[in-house]
Amino acid sequence: MTKPAFSFEFFPAKTEQGHEKLLSTYDELNKLSPAYFSVTYGAGGSTRSRTLDIVQALCARGDTDIAPHMSCIGDDKSEIAELLDLYKSLGISRLVALRGDLPSGQVDIGELPFALDLVKFIREHSGDHFRIEVAAYPEMHPQARSFELDVDNLVNKYKAGANASITQFFYNADSYLYLRERLEKRGIDTVAQPLVAGIMPITNSSNLMRFADSCGADIPRYVRKQLADFGDDSKAIREFGFEVVYRLCERLISEGVPAMHFYSMNKVEPNKRLIEALGLVHQ
Repeated sequence: MTKPAFSFEFFPAKTEQGHEKLLSTYDELNKLSPAYFSVTYGAGGSTRSRTLDIVQALCARGDTDIAPHMSCIGDDKSEIAELLDLYKSLGISRLVALRGDLPSGQVDIGELPFALDLVKFIREHSGDHFRIEVAAYPEMHPQARSFELDVDNLVNKYKAGANASITQFFYNADSYLYLRERLEKRGIDTVAQPLVAGIMPITNSSNLMRFADSCGADIPRYVRKQLADFGDDSKAIREFGFEVVYRLCERLISEGVPAMHFYSMNKVEPNKRLIEALGLVHQ
């Protein structure tokens, strides 16, 4: 069985201490030889300078691909074109193209209101220079009117030039497999244009519930109940969380998942432990 590729997501640190810790985390996770690291971008470009700072620092630190997130809502084409040219000059060849969220109180959605518009603009401006990853939602985007319309949107992003999609995190493998099946029925070759599984390790109960509620991800009832029973026992939560995510990844690997993208939360563990336990480290 072919081992799936894997990658990690970082978010820009708010402090100099956090920045240094992130660089240390990068050094440890980079020893595992991931395919790439992505770096998130705040609502309406709210972390633009910090995203750029960490992207530049990571590009200078190693030869693993760095994939900056780009959001379009609230930005105009000239700003996005300038950023594309800068990333190209840095030797970056991979991007994660997202709609993004409007900052609180902002009403201007900009010239490119949807991720589909951003994918088209990147292709118009930069041709095939960038490998473009987009977002996918196994349990439907919380603002979508229906599951089928959400699948339509993802198919359109592929057809506009997306090379792959990365899912929102999930804990029900069947939701991923069903979305993959729907894409294939719509003519998407999920080998050539893979559906990458987004994986969220479980280390903190309240944080997980908050993330899930904000993005529409479903937490299975047995997971919610068990986490509630553990209360403040952080060690028990971490061990239970590891087993849940390990079994999820095992199932996905058995079903031929092409790649997994770990939402690292800027931490070495349990990401490193999961990669090693799953036998994904390439010697």
